[in-house]
Amino acid sequence: MPAIPDYLTKTYWWAYVHPGAVYLFERQWLVNLILWGNFARLREAALDALGHGLEGQTLQIACVYGDLTARLAARHSPNARLDVVDVLAIQLKNLAAKLPNANGMTLIRGDSAKLPCEDAHYDRALVFFLLHEQPENVRRQTLAEALRVLRPGGQLIIVDYHRPRALHPLFLPMAAILGTLEPFALDLWRHEITHWLPAGRCVTAITKRIFFGGLYQLVKVTV
Repeated sequence: MPAIPDYLTKTYWWAYVHPGAVYLFERQWLVNLILWGNFARLREAALDALGHGLEGQTLQIACVYGDLTARLAARHSPNARLDVVDVLAIQLKNLAAKLPNANGMTLIRGDSAKLPCEDAHYDRALVFFLLHEQPENVRRQTLAEALRVLRPGGQLIIVDYHRPRALHPLFLPMAAILGTLEPFALDLWRHEITHWLPAGRCVTAITKRIFFGGLYQLVKVTV
């Protein structure tokens, strides 16, 4: 089994690792509150970027509190497959409890920076509010791995924080919150996500949308 990364045990034990974290954060209203009422909007934007009636193989990298995975699974055709990979057994157990009839889905214990998946195995991948929680070197490896496992023509959808406009009313509060609780998150204010994409990968298209005055972003990468 993969070891739990240090950044999780030292920085995010309170949010994901401790059993009390699941009890506290697995509440739809709380997830929405953390995102200032934007969870549903960002969830639907990510799912719409992936499409409807999904065929083939989909990979979700890291579990997510709330109903993202259930709604993603509902967009798959009967013969399609959805895999969810996470390094924490407690998060996979929590997800399994939310999806008692998860036909066509496989939960995989694995590190996003070293995915236990073959090259060019998936048609699409989703990374939802993961990159801001990772140190820069892990973030680079996660993106490299996500692209590695995509087939030619496959798409990677990334949703995460983004530097808001200077006059955004939440600019200073979010800078303080992220700087205190999420020490790697402000990297995404300083650089575009493309800054951490691996050199040498054949990327044919990159698009970006911003939401809520620029506080959030959706990036689509086609390989």
